[in-house]
Amino acid sequence: MHQREGLGKNGRNPWLSGNFAPIEKELPLTQCSYTGTIPDEFAGGQYIRNGGNPVSNGDLGRDAHWFDGDGMLSGVLFRRSKRSGEIQPEFTNRFILTDVYLSAKTSSRLTKPILPSIATLVNPQESLITVILCILRTLALVLRSHLPGSQKSIKKIGVANTALYFHDGRALATCESGPPMRIKLPELATAGWYNGKTAEGEGNHTTEKGPVFGGSGPLGWFREWATAHPKVDPNTKELILYHNTFIPPFVKYSIIQSTHTSPKSEKPSHPTSMLNRPVPGIASAKMMHDFGVSRAYTVIMDLPLSLDPLNLVKSRHVIDYNPKGRSRFGIFPRYRPQDIEWFETNPCCIFHTANTWQTADTKLVNMLCCRLTSAVLIYGAGNIMAPTYDVPVDLQEEEQCRLYYYEFKLSNNKSTGTILNQWALAATPFEFPVVRDDVSMSAAKYIYGCSVGGTSFGAALGGAVKINALVKIDVETLIAKGKRKPPTPIKGCVDQRDIDAVLASSDPHDPIKIFKLPDGHCTQEPRFVSRRDGTSEDDGWLVTYVFDESTQLLADGEPKDDAYSELWIIDAKSMVNVVAKIRLPQRVPYGFHGNWMSQDEIVEQRPVEVLRSLPSSILNYGEAS
Repeated sequence: MHQREGLGKNGRNPWLSGNFAPIEKELPLTQCSYTGTIPDEFAGGQYIRNGGNPVSNGDLGRDAHWFDGDGMLSGVLFRRSKRSGEIQPEFTNRFILTDVYLSAKTSSRLTKPILPSIATLVNPQESLITVILCILRTLALVLRSHLPGSQKSIKKIGVANTALYFHDGRALATCESGPPMRIKLPELATAGWYNGKTAEGEGNHTTEKGPVFGGSGPLGWFREWATAHPKVDPNTKELILYHNTFIPPFVKYSIIQSTHTSPKSEKPSHPTSMLNRPVPGIASAKMMHDFGVSRAYTVIMDLPLSLDPLNLVKSRHVIDYNPKGRSRFGIFPRYRPQDIEWFETNPCCIFHTANTWQTADTKLVNMLCCRLTSAVLIYGAGNIMAPTYDVPVDLQEEEQCRLYYYEFKLSNNKSTGTILNQWALAATPFEFPVVRDDVSMSAAKYIYGCSVGGTSFGAALGGAVKINALVKIDVETLIAKGKRKPPTPIKGCVDQRDIDAVLASSDPHDPIKIFKLPDGHCTQEPRFVSRRDGTSEDDGWLVTYVFDESTQLLADGEPKDDAYSELWIIDAKSMVNVVAKIRLPQRVPYGFHGNWMSQDEIVEQRPVEVLRSLPSSILNYGEAS
């Protein structure tokens, strides 16, 4: 029997409670107090984190999933005072003004979001009739938004709630259900949808000609959906991304060249952008959240996790995991998706890759990723008990999520290739991986990420995952150790210590270092900011939001009215010292992915002529309390 985990003691879904609870108040850039010393390298830059924050939130006991919600950006700008030269942090948070958000704001009677919750789509306990009715409700609301009297029509259903990146003079917010959305820095205002050439709000958006995401025709709006995790080559400044849809060809692929290149940028070997190229070999619609990109190759992951409305006619749910299926990795030269070579192995789920690189002779492609041994995260993140499966003995694995290493041997043909190595680097639970930007797509030495002390990510998700540790892994050392003495393929692990054993280590050269937060404190994905003229790859800082649940929550587990978060700046080399703590004027709900925007990127943004705004019938930004 499949069942929901149950609501919290206050009747709320745990993903709508505590510091997961959405906030309504938006703040303009507001000065913050801080302790410690803010590194000079932070001057002029801005840390920004994206996350789901549902605006239609009247029903707190409804189906809700961590992946749901309208996009909200929370950022800290490090402004240097012209008078004193001191660095003054300023906080701001803004909803991303997508079509869905603007339509919801003009529909005051809505108590549930316009889009169906992923929890509904994935829950084996829900009847297929219920799922179909939820989808029909969404279609009806979208159609109604186009009728006379509606203040905002929904032309695109993307909520832009997952990540944020910078490319070619634009900051772009992402999610899988739409194209990227351009954001103006540092105030985090919404410009408009980006189509691969220009963004709404830019002066030439309606006059610029040429191919765009999705192409032309009635299905263009559908085929323009893009991955939430595009990659920007740190050397050529190319933007690489894929488009994943429900109709064949199920995956298309685009590369966007940058016109804002510096003298240090390498010239790309393909001088023009390449849009909407089909990727062959994928037989059905899949839930794809990330992929791998090296300097020369791209890795597409075709895993046994489907995302397909046609599942309903097969008496399966829209999102469905097959524990007896195969995990397939398709590798092709960056500009030639037609030359894809496939590699197969045991079933798993991978939501985030950490880094991808090839050897000098380009015969071996390496990839680091966070490998889950089942789809438990999808269910747990919706407050749903994962179904039990009859899994063959040879495919059974311990429930865990670890930093995992794949080494693929290319054979220059389209037959199934050979995976030379596939094993975990460490037993420490590991998700939300981060690599220093300027060494990505090459053999970086360090990967940073998040962990949960005393449990696994799968177990923690049962009650809404709380991250209480940041991890730094010397992947160069552990990969070399694994190749000298290979672990058992697929199920093996190089460093088998648990998190407590690593914390107890006094070895200054330990390949795993853990920053454990004080009791009651929880954090989120960090980002790396490098030291100017640093002497090593890890010479810099991790920046992350921190929330103290022991002092900022009430007895019923809900946030105090004046609850606040902090932004911590942590020495990445030692993984011990917190060099600065910035007190924010309000809390930042636990969210997804962030990024560091440098002063140069903020200054060099392309001009925006028109910004999106709320309809005149709604209170303007800054007027609501």
